[in-house]
Amino acid sequence: MLIENMTTTEFSAGLKKTRTVIVPIGSTEQHGIHLPLDTDTIQAVDIAQAASEQRVLFVAPPVHYGVCRSTAQHPGTIGIRTLTLKLLIMDIVSSLYAQGFRHIVLLSGHAGTTHMATLVDAGEELLGLYSDIFIAVIKEYDLAVSAGKGLLETPGDSHAGEIETSRLLHSHPDLVKGTSPAEYPSFPQGILVRDKQKYWPGGVWGDPTKASRTKGKLLQQRMADKLCEMIAELERMET
Repeated sequence: MLIENMTTTEFSAGLKKTRTVIVPIGSTEQHGIHLPLDTDTIQAVDIAQAASEQRVLFVAPPVHYGVCRSTAQHPGTIGIRTLTLKLLIMDIVSSLYAQGFRHIVLLSGHAGTTHMATLVDAGEELLGLYSDIFIAVIKEYDLAVSAGKGLLETPGDSHAGEIETSRLLHSHPDLVKGTSPAEYPSFPQGILVRDKQKYWPGGVWGDPTKASRTKGKLLQQRMADKLCEMIAELERMET
């Protein structure tokens, strides 16, 4: 059930069937020269919708912005601060709670370390505010890596590489504009750098030339299955 497409009557009827909702969270961020800036959001929405076809649940409208540090200087990246993201997520979840939802899945298509830590921080604070709410913070990249065992060819693939290119070739082939060269950036350990493009010029982490539509289809199926398993576990939570 996609909340953005529902009427208020349909929404009320849906709440009689389930109190579970997925909030897809992405980013507006460079993804090489071949994938759209909205890649992370597209992927989170795709998997959320696939899960909703297997289980009765709601899918909230996506959040298109995230905390983007390492790609901040690349053309097209539009990021927000950690405080902004935390407050936004807390407001959204608080409103969902007020509407009657009790099982909340924060599904992030953006895998940045600071971004994910912010989502966990927001989730932990929300647990303290509402004694009968249950929250999962799921990094979609982890689902993809697990789903890709025995399928993926690129070790360490993570950004605009084999995984993401395969997935968009399957779900949105019209948005894939060719490919980008393989790239494996190396940032100085423990040192914050101003010129991030110096260390990551192409904006790819992996090898998009290994991507295929067939891999993307299998990844989506396996990821949706795993997400449904995690949601089932969340719905069994009582304390």
